[in-house]
Amino acid sequence: MTATPFHPLRTALPRPQRFTYPFCYEPHPLCLLAAEEVQRYIAGEPCWQEEIARGKMFGVLVVEQEGRLGYLAAYSGQLDGRNDWPFFVPAVYDMLQPDGPFKKGERRITAINLEVEARLKDPDRQQQEARLRQLRQEAEQAIAAYKRQMDEAKRRRDEARMHSTLTAEEEDRLTRESQFMKAELRRIKKRFAGETAEVETRLKASDEHILQLKRQRRQLSDELQQWLFAQFRMLNAKGEERDLCDIFAHTVGHVPPSGAGECCAPKLLQYAYTHHLHPVCMAEFWWGASPKSEIRHHLHYYPACRGKCKPILEHMLQGLNVDPDPLAAYREHQLETVYDDPILTVVCKPEGMLSVPGRGELPSVLSEMRRRYPKAEGPMIVHRLDMDTSGLLVVAKTTAAYLNLQRQFCDHSIHKRYVALLTRRPDRPADGTISLPLRPDPLDRPRQTIDRQQGKTAVTEYHLGPTAADGTTLVMLYPHTGRTHQLRVHCAHADGLDAPIVGDRLYGQPAERLCLHAEQLTFTHPATGRRITFERPIHFPH
Repeated sequence: MTATPFHPLRTALPRPQRFTYPFCYEPHPLCLLAAEEVQRYIAGEPCWQEEIARGKMFGVLVVEQEGRLGYLAAYSGQLDGRNDWPFFVPAVYDMLQPDGPFKKGERRITAINLEVEARLKDPDRQQQEARLRQLRQEAEQAIAAYKRQMDEAKRRRDEARMHSTLTAEEEDRLTRESQFMKAELRRIKKRFAGETAEVETRLKASDEHILQLKRQRRQLSDELQQWLFAQFRMLNAKGEERDLCDIFAHTVGHVPPSGAGECCAPKLLQYAYTHHLHPVCMAEFWWGASPKSEIRHHLHYYPACRGKCKPILEHMLQGLNVDPDPLAAYREHQLETVYDDPILTVVCKPEGMLSVPGRGELPSVLSEMRRRYPKAEGPMIVHRLDMDTSGLLVVAKTTAAYLNLQRQFCDHSIHKRYVALLTRRPDRPADGTISLPLRPDPLDRPRQTIDRQQGKTAVTEYHLGPTAADGTTLVMLYPHTGRTHQLRVHCAHADGLDAPIVGDRLYGQPAERLCLHAEQLTFTHPATGRRITFERPIHFPH
């Protein structure tokens, strides 16, 4: 192999008609061929093995130049502290140059950090802080001890007044005692307040200088980050150029997230455009262990992330003939009615149909229910299924039925059973419970991630069924909670079943369909009070 970013690709494989839609795709055979070469190359570099074993995304971009076919390779972020390894395309902007503006800016911020640390560790300051802590502790103890004396004296005064008739002189003495003790408490507080204020005054000048340094550090950091984002001037196939600040200005966050522009796809396209190479197809694969919070499998292919890359790629792909989003191409399915009465209906949602309207004009269960039952009132949709998941849904036609069913979901008296086809037999007990808390990944929606501190509780019971000759295994899933993608993540994650569901584009590998189906639904009828169960078994095409 050559050590230049362009690597010839000698093959008779046909070119795709359109460029890859990067957020949902099947890797083209040309990309698979290029990725195999890249995987052999990185496997032969011993200095990288420890780092990439912990997990890293790599990407390939098949390109043409004057009829000559080849590919480019990239890695996300840095590799072994560098972003300029010869085999791979360089960074869009090399921020690691020792004498470059970014490193100079970093050194200024580091110098402020060191000054802040030095001032915080200054012996005189630490002595004053220790003295302040001591004074506050002494004040707290002295005041508490004197208050106990006051309480005891008050108890004696109250007892004297209760058990004997006091002369005017004795009453006056007791009153003066009370007044003196209150005044003495004020004197104790004032004395400690004065001593404390003296030390606090000495510390204040140091605090103000440290605060000024921190403000300066924050300003320099913000300015450096903005300057850095402005250096990422991303091209598209039309030759148009926009920097990251401009690209992200109209997004929800308005500013680029950290690391924007350093993922594989933007790097690859930028190099192709700047070197007059025509992009043919693209793919990204994961190497190494899966992160604790995400689901990534060694050598599996993944779409580009949406948080960092979607706004960038929407600009960079302009001028290319790109595949349409396959998830937007709705396939006509019949929404089957399983049960119907005046206050509710149970339907079997096909895969590929939304539960509620999303962006665009795609049909949904709600829009179809509104069409079928124009006199129905209330929100109607009591619970949802993912677009790619099929199965049973109960729909309320009245507000009262909706509220009743909502309460049943809240108190977990509605029972659901799902059936799924796993890509392999899990190395787990045949029956068990998975508890992995979930939260959305803000940089890659709708993907969910495991977060044991901030995530919401998600619990699933499972029962493993038979395993087919090809290793695929049926599993029954009983969710105790209803988090987004709960079953998909609990199956795929290494701390769950560690076996993705067949056809899971987000957490496994795409197939003809996502083999997840809500096959049984049990609830109490809001009008009759009877427990009713509905079933719709399925045979997955595999």
